[in-house]
Amino acid sequence: MTAGSAGQANGGDAAIMGVLQNETQVIVGIILLVAMLALRGATVNRHIRSKLLISCALFAAYAVTRALAGYAPISPDLAREIGIADPLLLAFGVINAIVVLMINPWRADRIPEKFPNIVQDALVIALFAVAATLILQEKILATTAVGAVIFGLALQDTLGNLFAGLAIQVEKPFRVGHWVTIGGKDGLVSEITWRATKIRTKAGNFVIVPNSALARDTITNYSEPTLETRIEIDIGASYDTPPNDVKAAIQDALRDEPAILRERTPEVLLVDFGPSSIIYRVRVWTTDFAADERVRDRVRTRVYYAFRRLGIVIPYPIQVQIEQTPVPAKPESRSALAEALAGVEIFASLTDRQRRELAEASRPSLYAAGEAIVHQGDEGSSMFVMSRGEASVTLVDAEGEVARLHKGAFFGEMSLLTGEPRTATVTAATDCELVEIGADAFRRVVLPDPALVERITSAVTARRSDLEVHRATKTAQPAAAEAPQTFLTRVRQFLRLSH
Repeated sequence: MTAGSAGQANGGDAAIMGVLQNETQVIVGIILLVAMLALRGATVNRHIRSKLLISCALFAAYAVTRALAGYAPISPDLAREIGIADPLLLAFGVINAIVVLMINPWRADRIPEKFPNIVQDALVIALFAVAATLILQEKILATTAVGAVIFGLALQDTLGNLFAGLAIQVEKPFRVGHWVTIGGKDGLVSEITWRATKIRTKAGNFVIVPNSALARDTITNYSEPTLETRIEIDIGASYDTPPNDVKAAIQDALRDEPAILRERTPEVLLVDFGPSSIIYRVRVWTTDFAADERVRDRVRTRVYYAFRRLGIVIPYPIQVQIEQTPVPAKPESRSALAEALAGVEIFASLTDRQRRELAEASRPSLYAAGEAIVHQGDEGSSMFVMSRGEASVTLVDAEGEVARLHKGAFFGEMSLLTGEPRTATVTAATDCELVEIGADAFRRVVLPDPALVERITSAVTARRSDLEVHRATKTAQPAAAEAPQTFLTRVRQFLRLSH
């Protein structure tokens, strides 16, 4: 065999080997593509499915380019470029598939907390960088130094945001859905990306904070370690009222406030002796940080109405220089209070003079909408007459409202006459002005004329019978009845009246 013939034979063998190699690489690409499609269909995790779709595209591109290089007439330069790119496509696809399949759960549609999306992407890029260095050693090493300098100078801010974003995802000082304070801005974390964190303020605006700025700033997280957040409200009260009385009034005012946690008792602390008032700090707890301003509004409103009822003054600034006295709730005149009593059926037998005396001994009260005026089961020795507004009556053993009270209605007469606990809860449905009549005031009016007791008792007994029948229909309990003489005896004993 001649040298030329041997050369042609060697060239033919090389061509055959090249064709076989290309065919093998095409088959490998197709096998990997089919495998990724099968794995993608076997998982319920949408994150895995989306990532495997990238690997499918890379393996398909690898198979197509290898087929072009083996069977299509292309220039040597293009074939050389394809030869460089193909192993990179294969490496990236394999690395991407390995990372996503090893880290994420197959049977749950979620991303692991320790490996969020940004961390997984960083792992893929880092491993691919290592693989690319091994595949293209001489080409990469020749340009690494110059390329690193240029790349670092051009993208220093971007890289700072990237690494800070990775640190945030790994350390997790906050998560999407947490309320935080960043750079003096309160907001709800809406999105964490490679470059920045997006928070939505209480006003509904979006604030975009670069991750590099987060790494340097102080972050306050209101959603961890628990959702409970303490809110503080400072309230001033007059020096004329003892601190313990003020604290008790505030505690009682917040007793049934639904905007605060009932499991955490509100705290009231005396924090300062101000120029014109004693400053009290009210500490309450809530699980809804977004509602902090509404909670402050509810606390201040409750305290205002409680102070007004009790005659506790919230002083004006000292610069005003005016004399202050407790402000009674309307109606302001005693004649108006007497008129309110005139419309009450159990007081129909009183003379005008007796109603005026009872009005002078009674106390006007103002309750805000939503405040409980009396609670079922509480001790009591007074009754109330409504002069304005509406109130709702509820029972512990009955669903919903059992009665609605309007102007001229009265309640609590059994506590006034016998001292027994409140039989129902009465809550202000609107702002209510009431006349509160205590046992001492009632005793002062009826003592001179004990015959009034019998007439009032008769009216109360008839009203009580009607209420018991109404209660029985609401609670499916038999109506209780008490003999008039027995009830009269109880009234005389409680009011300390002679027989």
